[in-house]
Amino acid sequence: MHALTALFVVALVASTGLRIWLARRQIASVRRHRDQVPEAFADTIRPEAHRHAADYSVARTRLGVVDTATEAIVLLGWTLGGGLAAVDQAWRALELPPLVTGIGVLATVVIVGAVIDLPLRVWRTFGIEARFGFNRTTPGLFIADQLRAGGLLLALGTPLAAVILWLMQAAGSGWWIHAWAVWLGFNLLMVWAWPAFIAPLFNRFTPLEDTGLRTRIEALLTRCGFASNGVYVIDGSRRSGHGNAYFSGLGRNKRIVFFDTLLEQLDADEVEAVLAHELGHFRHHHIAKNIALMALASLGGLALLAWLMEQQWFYTALGVPTPSIHAALALFMLVLPVFTFFLQPLFAWLSRRHEFEADAFAAAQCRADHLVSALINLYRENANTLTPDPLWSAFHDSHPPAAERIAHLRRQRPRPV
Repeated sequence: MHALTALFVVALVASTGLRIWLARRQIASVRRHRDQVPEAFADTIRPEAHRHAADYSVARTRLGVVDTATEAIVLLGWTLGGGLAAVDQAWRALELPPLVTGIGVLATVVIVGAVIDLPLRVWRTFGIEARFGFNRTTPGLFIADQLRAGGLLLALGTPLAAVILWLMQAAGSGWWIHAWAVWLGFNLLMVWAWPAFIAPLFNRFTPLEDTGLRTRIEALLTRCGFASNGVYVIDGSRRSGHGNAYFSGLGRNKRIVFFDTLLEQLDADEVEAVLAHELGHFRHHHIAKNIALMALASLGGLALLAWLMEQQWFYTALGVPTPSIHAALALFMLVLPVFTFFLQPLFAWLSRRHEFEADAFAAAQCRADHLVSALINLYRENANTLTPDPLWSAFHDSHPPAAERIAHLRRQRPRPV
């Protein structure tokens, strides 16, 4: 057995085992606290709502275990099981140009992966989400969403894959620098285009009609020095009962977006506080920092791929007997997540740090108790567990656990009225 084969198997077993162990810890923690509302929330969360959130969290985590096991089996099938090699040989047998063959292999991997994952997506939507009262997606809308998403992926991903494969073949030993520039430019283009051109393919965006709330929001935007292309309400209730808010885009395409479900769940003070939190991300340049981190990580990844694709053992050790540019790219995309999973606590910690900074900014612009009440309402309405396992949370939670976040907000200096 080649050393890379052994390393891959060990990493896959370790990451899969760790993910399942963490899930078991999460389930145990949530169950253990199911019948007792944490003291910090005893006055605001009813016991039945707390139990509902616990059961919802357990159901989602159990499905995550199935997803984890499925991913591991499918990955072994693609690599050591010979799946990728078989797809590669099938496309080679058509005797098409190398670039077309490469695009075909990559597209096949993506499509087969989506088909395998489809039953879990169906169960998540029409099983768990429906059982706990959140799903509002009809079968017709679900199918339309899958077709739209798949078509969009092919429409955007195919040209990108073609350019990357062409650069890998034609740009010499420094191809990875050119490919990195293309990848970075593509991601920036998607951030810019998402709110105005892509998101409207899935949801309807309408300008905020509540005059009083819009006036408060505009005053907050002026106070924070934030210029946007409008405040919009998204029809999230077509698909789910969960509420959310975000801002996205670059330049003139920046948009502030509220889910209609969130506006139903919060009062004007709370909505303003939630928006102030989102503006905190803008003020602290979190989006720019995340893009910079992604850029550095992708640069390092492409440099590593440039070296690996020249090594015969990289292919044979992972179940592909015939080296090729597209096989190297496919193997790298398939195998890399096995190793990067162990870095998740670092990225989760950074994300939670950003959330604390945005909360502190919101407390300085509005009132901390308004954001506290908004968060508690959202925890209750979205059935977020209040008692996650600390280790599970360290790997999976991009936001601080509820108790830590509320305690942090209550330590902020109150804004003068």
